[in-house]
Amino acid sequence: MRSLLKGKEIVLGVCGGIAAYKSVELLRLLIKDGAGVRVVMTRAATAFVAPMTFEALSARPVMTSLFEDAGGEIRHISWAREADAVVIAPATADIIARMAHGFADDPLTTMILAVDAPVLIAPSMNPRMYQNPVTRENLRSLKGFGFHVMEPESGPVACGDEGTGRLPAPETICEHVRRLVLPRDLAGESLLITAGPTQEPIDPVRFLSNPSSGKMGYALARAARRRGADVVLISGPVSVDAPIDVELIRVRTAQEMKEAVLSRFDSASIIIKAAAVSDYRPVNVSDHKIKKADETLALELSRTPDILRRLGEIKGDRLLVGFAAETEDLVKNAATKLKEKNLDLIVANNVQMSDSGFGVDTNRVTLIFADARQESLSLMSKDDLADLILDRVKGIRGSK
Repeated sequence: MRSLLKGKEIVLGVCGGIAAYKSVELLRLLIKDGAGVRVVMTRAATAFVAPMTFEALSARPVMTSLFEDAGGEIRHISWAREADAVVIAPATADIIARMAHGFADDPLTTMILAVDAPVLIAPSMNPRMYQNPVTRENLRSLKGFGFHVMEPESGPVACGDEGTGRLPAPETICEHVRRLVLPRDLAGESLLITAGPTQEPIDPVRFLSNPSSGKMGYALARAARRRGADVVLISGPVSVDAPIDVELIRVRTAQEMKEAVLSRFDSASIIIKAAAVSDYRPVNVSDHKIKKADETLALELSRTPDILRRLGEIKGDRLLVGFAAETEDLVKNAATKLKEKNLDLIVANNVQMSDSGFGVDTNRVTLIFADARQESLSLMSKDDLADLILDRVKGIRGSK
């Protein structure tokens, strides 16, 4: 997977809360994503995690005091000047209050007053403290000043209470950092994306389906949202985590997917149909579990609605992208589908290959464009492929 944050300088502010241990994992994720990370710790934070931990992982000095010997460098100014983004995680009620009122009595608050880059605040505290009117007002003030404030997660906290106040997962915070520093080249676009399989019931416990995991469609939704688009994701039954800040509509059958897609079609400027929709469904669905009786069982099937064909008929000036999961004659079959369904681009892959297609994290595809151009791509992660597909979509959009 390519490093999305390569070349970016991120300052990680760590405050004195029990969730400070999660900042270690956040640091690891940021570095894995290619970022250079500098860590600033409050005095209270050092009671929970030793500065040496962050120094060892970042391979950089950690700032814990305004009065450290830095060889003449004024670190709270130079680090602020060089930062592409600052993320404070965990952000305690104390640091939120001090930032909201312009305090500058430690390295973190002093640096915050000097930074021009986006600042992301990830609150973490007892639910009662988070709901306190003073804390709520301080957060409103920070938002008014242009700070980016994440919503804490809900659940049990260290003291035994339960409610909203848990630090968001490090993976979620890292994704928000990406959105702050990466180009928003799809801002203004509205994407409608489908993902996963559909299930066509036979009886209450059995159904017809396929092995689609939804990973490709969810990767497209994440990437499009990161790049500034408004995204609606219509998903069949999958076990993939929902993308952040994406409207997710869950469906089961092909008919449900058709209805959901058509209900959101008018507001979309780009439609990407990555779902593996069942082609057939049982004519008769039993109200009760079918019991074993004869040696064979015959199912009469009928065609499900052809959603992609219908979208091709009514798309107007919208951009329409389809997928072709094939087992033979990959390019020929995909090119035929592109023409018959009036697509602008089709993504074709051989699902019989063990390292691409259904269920895995990688894919190897051939892109076929409406003008008959073809682009065969090497094996890559589905996250990387999602960005590449969106690059090509953006190119088509710009040429129309």
